[in-house]
Amino acid sequence: MEMQAVEAARRWLADQGVRQVHDGWVSDKNPDVLLTANQVAHSWAGDVFAEDLEAVDQVRLAFGLLDLLDDYWVTCEIRFAKEIAESPLVADVLWDGYRQRLEADRDAEAVTYSLWADWFEDHTTSATAFAEVLGNDIDRVVAERSQALLRRARRVLECSGPVRWTVKEPTYRTAVQSPALRPALFRGLRASFHDVYGDLDPAAALALLDQLDLPANTQHLAELRHVLAAGHKNHYRSPGAWDDAVRS
Repeated sequence: MEMQAVEAARRWLADQGVRQVHDGWVSDKNPDVLLTANQVAHSWAGDVFAEDLEAVDQVRLAFGLLDLLDDYWVTCEIRFAKEIAESPLVADVLWDGYRQRLEADRDAEAVTYSLWADWFEDHTTSATAFAEVLGNDIDRVVAERSQALLRRARRVLECSGPVRWTVKEPTYRTAVQSPALRPALFRGLRASFHDVYGDLDPAAALALLDQLDLPANTQHLAELRHVLAAGHKNHYRSPGAWDDAVRS
């Protein structure tokens, strides 16, 4: 979390008449009503993009608000604005903001949920999003092995189920070279089968699974191997396959 961004967001909220108190937030208009971070996000986050600021500064301010509130809805407002204001410079700031927060040693649930539900499930954005948060520099992640880079990679792999197989397979094949990433890659493969919009090629996924060298008693390993060996691509296309694997 960048403290400067957080403090800028805190000052901006104060200008809107919103301030943090011991157990929540209050607004000057209704000082007796305690607000949650989610309520603040829903009521004010979108207003960041009406500020008389350059688009990149609006995005930076919004990320500061995300750090301050730690609420998924802020990522929604960032995405809405991105769709309106397409530009390479804004995109650079957008994806740099995601990468920083994926690398940070703090909870990143709002960011990973945003990637999974909004960017990765939408096939008009998933290829770009996946490339920006991991695919473009997976070679560096594996080579450098810094904790921050590995943390980002793990988080992205685990929520990458909906990304098209053809998009993510090259990154998966590189990630398997790093023992530190193999448990997260396993969870990514499992999600690729179980997610509603999950996508995989059974034979290629099975080949990767066999390279992970996971303990034989790893939870769900046998079941995943079973469904992939049987040629199943997705839990929702073959609803009984997983249960059959559990019983086998």
